[in-house]
Amino acid sequence: MTMTTLFAALFYLAALLFSVGLIYRIRDYARTPAPLVIPTTPAPRTVGGVAMRMAREVFFFESLFKGNLWTWAFGWLFHVGLALVLLRHLRYFIDPVWDWVIFIQPFGIYAGLVMVAGLAGLWARRIFVDRVRFISTPSDHLMLALIIAIALSGLFMKFVSHTDVIAVKNFFIGLLHFNLQALPSDGILYAHLSMIATLMIIFPFSKLLHAPGLFFSPSRNQADNSRDKRHLSAWAAKLESGK
Repeated sequence: MTMTTLFAALFYLAALLFSVGLIYRIRDYARTPAPLVIPTTPAPRTVGGVAMRMAREVFFFESLFKGNLWTWAFGWLFHVGLALVLLRHLRYFIDPVWDWVIFIQPFGIYAGLVMVAGLAGLWARRIFVDRVRFISTPSDHLMLALIIAIALSGLFMKFVSHTDVIAVKNFFIGLLHFNLQALPSDGILYAHLSMIATLMIIFPFSKLLHAPGLFFSPSRNQADNSRDKRHLSAWAAKLESGK
């Protein structure tokens, strides 16, 4: 029961820091002035066009595809694999499990392998490509190592050393209802959950924040309409209205 209490406290802390940190950083992004119209051209000239461009960036990584096919391939594999893995893990937080979550379970298993392959490619790029190695910091390597370790430990529990998934589900549903349930005594599970909590804690303060940050990038979220409409940031509008 000691480990159950310890991991319960760890995940409550991780969830708090993740949520507060994410809200703070998004608020900071939203308040940052954008005094100039600087969309990367060719850019859409309407709001609808900007929405379509953002959708292509989010789902297909359009600009990365145009920039470097190898980086795009590894990055897209990782993100698609991660999305399926996360959706598959919804079964640990809902009861009864929704039909579509049941349907994607087998796809989510193999998505874990795809995710590791994508991460390995991205890490190899930071090691073997000179210009990328030059700008890579220790934190970049540690972040990749952490996510790969999370994925590999999860795959290990699936294919090699099985853990009690029913008890794991009861533990997390218990956390949601503030009703602690015993966590299985499993070293690999402890390592897996510890790394996930660590990732949640550091997420709002790391480069991983590019996920929500994309939506606040002036080079992507602005329409190329500077000749049709005067661009005035919020702070400049205030100054002008006060005259």
